Amino acid sequence: MKVFVTGASGFVGSAIVQELLQAGHQVVGLARTDSAAAALIDAGAAVHRGSLEDKNSLKEGAASADAVIHTAFNHDFSKYATSCADDRQVILAMGEAMAGSGKPLLITSGIGLLKHDRLVTEDDRPPASDLVPRAASEEAANAVAAMGVDVYIVRLPHTVHGKGDHGFIPMAIGMAKENQVSAFIGEGNNRWPAAHRLDAAVMYRMIIEQQPALKVFHAVAEEGVAFREIARVIGEGLGLPVQSKEGDAAAAHFGFLTYFAKMDCPASSAKSRTALGWKPVQTELISDLESGVYFE
Repeated sequence: MKVFVTGASGFVGSAIVQELLQAGHQVVGLARTDSAAAALIDAGAAVHRGSLEDKNSLKEGAASADAVIHTAFNHDFSKYATSCADDRQVILAMGEAMAGSGKPLLITSGIGLLKHDRLVTEDDRPPASDLVPRAASEEAANAVAAMGVDVYIVRLPHTVHGKGDHGFIPMAIGMAKENQVSAFIGEGNNRWPAAHRLDAAVMYRMIIEQQPALKVFHAVAEEGVAFREIARVIGEGLGLPVQSKEGDAAAAHFGFLTYFAKMDCPASSAKSRTALGWKPVQTELISDLESGVYFE
């Protein structure tokens, strides 16, 4: 199968590329820069030059493939709402190119869009994008499904971890270094769902190969890891004290990450596992942190 992958040189996307290649698929990765193109070639993938801003290049890549996996997203939180709106247009553009084909298009969303007062499942739907901007991606996916495209939504947990991670965990480590303390908020019992990047990559591959009836998937290996435990291991890894912070002190420590550092959103992947036969086998989050790869 020829698979067009956006974000192919990114943390999750590069793992997906390797997973697909190892399974015998042909991979074409979107590359904006020479360095991204070189990384794809080194990995054994073909290169499609273009960018998320170039809708024609996206349409060409999508139309020429048997399946599309979309993982690219601009994580600049200073213009988060704009990035979410842009992602809607990216998904719609590729969907237009695939209209009526019945080919699979996998888009990437996040567990954090859902309600946080109970275990969330694949059946839950996010609020509208005017309330939660990131929901624009799922709204676009639903619109594309109506065009005759076999659309799947893969929701990633708060932390997709592993060597090379540049997400929330490294951000929390950086804040601990800057403030010389590893912190959590309140009692720190709020839980983050988690998965290793290699386990998540397997899920993407299995979806395009099986094209199951289920359309929303949770790439969740651990339903919820207490943030206090994450802070504890960060403190141990850096040789820093671990402290609870609240109110202004928490905001001063975590900055923009405050919202996520206090989020409690345990998530189930039971339906995803049943639909695909997906079984996470990689190192769990705390063990991954304790291995030291985040502190090298």
